[in-house]
Amino acid sequence: MSHKFKIRQMVRLAQPGFSDARAGAASLYEVTRLMPADQTGEVSYRIKSGTIERAVRESEIRGA
Repeated sequence: MSHKFKIRQMVRLAQPGFSDARAGAASLYEVTRLMPADQTGEVSYRIKSGTIERAVRESEIRGA
């Protein structure tokens, strides 16, 4: 599976969780790193917004 998003592209969480709601559900994240596929074949990304950085699967984010 190839990556849908590129480094420096802005994305949003597809379904923000409770902790993300406190930071603002509409927060934009910047893709900082493309990561390899996991055992299911889904690719992952490192994304960052301000001081918050996290790893997400491609299905967890959408374009901004």
